[in-house]
Amino acid sequence: MADLVLLNGTVWTVNPDQPWAEAVALKGDKILEASSSEERKGMIGDNTQVIDLKGDLVLPGFIDSHTHFLDGGFSLLSIRLRGAESREEFITRIDDKAKEIEKGVWILDGNWDHQSFDPPELPRKEWIDPVTPHNPVCVNRHDGHMVLVNSLALKLAGITKNTPTPAGGEILKDSETGEPTGILKDAAMNLVMRHIPEPSFKEKLKAAEVALKHAAELGVTSAHDMAYAENFEVYQELLKQNKLTARLYVYIPITEVEIYARLKLKTPFGNNLLKIGGLKGFVDGSLGSSTALFFDPYTDNPRKKGLLHSQMFPEGIMEKRIIQADKAGLQVAVHAIGDKANNILLDIFERIITQNGERDRRWRIEHAQHLLPQDIERIANLGIIASVQPYHAIDDGRWAERKIGRKRCQYTYAFKSLVEKGAVLACGSDWTVAPLDPIGGIYAAVTRQTLDGKHPEGWFPEQKISLEETIRGYTLNGAYAEFSENLKGSVEKGKLADLVVLSRNIFKIQPDEIQKTEVKMTIFNGKVIYKK
Repeated sequence: MADLVLLNGTVWTVNPDQPWAEAVALKGDKILEASSSEERKGMIGDNTQVIDLKGDLVLPGFIDSHTHFLDGGFSLLSIRLRGAESREEFITRIDDKAKEIEKGVWILDGNWDHQSFDPPELPRKEWIDPVTPHNPVCVNRHDGHMVLVNSLALKLAGITKNTPTPAGGEILKDSETGEPTGILKDAAMNLVMRHIPEPSFKEKLKAAEVALKHAAELGVTSAHDMAYAENFEVYQELLKQNKLTARLYVYIPITEVEIYARLKLKTPFGNNLLKIGGLKGFVDGSLGSSTALFFDPYTDNPRKKGLLHSQMFPEGIMEKRIIQADKAGLQVAVHAIGDKANNILLDIFERIITQNGERDRRWRIEHAQHLLPQDIERIANLGIIASVQPYHAIDDGRWAERKIGRKRCQYTYAFKSLVEKGAVLACGSDWTVAPLDPIGGIYAAVTRQTLDGKHPEGWFPEQKISLEETIRGYTLNGAYAEFSENLKGSVEKGKLADLVVLSRNIFKIQPDEIQKTEVKMTIFNGKVIYKK
């Protein structure tokens, strides 16, 4: 007999052999069967929990293929600057935070977006110095490639007008005085960040628990964490305490490739709840910070083409690390945003695959954001997974053309072109860069309606993908990206019992109504962990 039976639902299984069902029976942490409600009634015993879905839509639990999961937990506990729409509101939020905390405590995170200010302008230390005389500040832009620090933080870090910019970064300086403005990009952020006290293990545990609760509310039952080796220790403790309510697949920096080689670990390594997935690297920065690397200059700043990330220095080191990873049988997931960054990375991948021969690598490009047309086909032909974040398209679409022009934007977030060429799309959020909300991501991929409401037919609508393709990106393709497609990602007999129940049947409503859908129930490991 089943432990839990869901009856009278509309189940989209993501299983091409049986796309639809009405009921799902669960036993322990596995799916017993998905079929009609009448057939499942035979699995109901005295101790079986029965839930009448009354027609609600059931999908496999969402898999977010790109998060900064622990950072997301900390962001929920920290100052929130993402919604600030003016200089005054930005300053007020920091002022309020400074009044809440003790002197000397750092003000961190924030996830601000200067493109939302009216008018758009980069914040400066002069904005916040008057309200933070006793608290060092290091608040990040939502893409994580740029921070604003105050004068106290600059002083603690010893940064002056004479401080040279490190390779792979930039210290913005006033054009008249030469003094730092407070904006640090990419590698330059480390000049301040290394002075920020490390959170305690107890604080990390709290952040992880808050992140897991948030994930359950959004139907996320698996998350790929682009993280640090230290995060794994936190998740291990939660696993020990039986508090993991999402399956976590953890990537550590490619600079730590020696750890795997020394221990002779192959990836993925772990169990169905917690795995070390592989190595995460960076080629460049982000579009919003003007550090994404392009062949041609930025339209809004013809003197710049972006930056190579510090992990690309000294020259050739990234290729050596990926070769080492390949020899050790490891998966790699590498961040590339600009068209030149993606081209460089594909060249590296192609050389190594040609040299070392075919195997089931499932290497990933994280973001694959701005592509040359010929590189779209290369991604597919090389079997590279395009790990994409649809919400970014409707966010960046508000202002991307101002930065790089309309022509290049034709192949920005080129989801349809990638699918048509046969590439695997694994969808995610990039939380905390964007909200941890698969429904919002599905809406973005299907409609491409930008957040400012200025593209009702979609921003470059030819790059929309179907609802089925998008849900697959958040389920079975996400499982494929972590070598788990035989364990999860679809509602099939024997697979892990991770499910999400939605308030509306998104197959039956207009695409622009999808964003109004809510998660009614999340089932993880065969148990209801969230119910609205």
